[in-house]
Amino acid sequence: MAIDWGIVARAVHVLAVVVWIGGVWLVTTVLLPGLTQKPPQDWWREYEAIEHRFAPQARIAMLLVLLSGLYILYQYDLWDRFADDSFWWMHMMVGVWLPFAALLFVEPLFIGRRIRQRFTTSSQATLTRMLWMHRVLLALSMATIFCRRRRQPWAFLAGLLHRRLGLAFPSRPKLPSL
Repeated sequence: MAIDWGIVARAVHVLAVVVWIGGVWLVTTVLLPGLTQKPPQDWWREYEAIEHRFAPQARIAMLLVLLSGLYILYQYDLWDRFADDSFWWMHMMVGVWLPFAALLFVEPLFIGRRIRQRFTTSSQATLTRMLWMHRVLLALSMATIFCRRRRQPWAFLAGLLHRRLGLAFPSRPKLPSL
């Protein structure tokens, strides 16, 4: 029996996204809020220690997302979907991936020095800015996941309203899966 590398790529893609976004969730909802309770000299040292351990894992996950995504596009010949408005969520996936890639691969080279300099002059403001940036990126990531799953931006909200309030919305035709 031959291995279907397209299915393997999809599994790798999903697993890498889980690792990546799960890490963002942990940093945004646990790590950074927890650091606000500590003295500034302690939180910077702790943040760098955790980042030093997690950043390589996040970089590997980001590369796996890129490589598996490109392979899926190639294997199933899906490039034309970027020109079709009904596949707007593919643009959204790329749009969420790009700032994270910039943070993980470019930040250590350029932005990291500026953050350290800001920390010495205004540590609380720096931590607050980092927390809000992570919240925005997490919100965009979650919106992308929900929109990708539902394929329409209003579908998640409509389903929630239907379940919670009993509101009915017209059903849409079932789209074929990848």
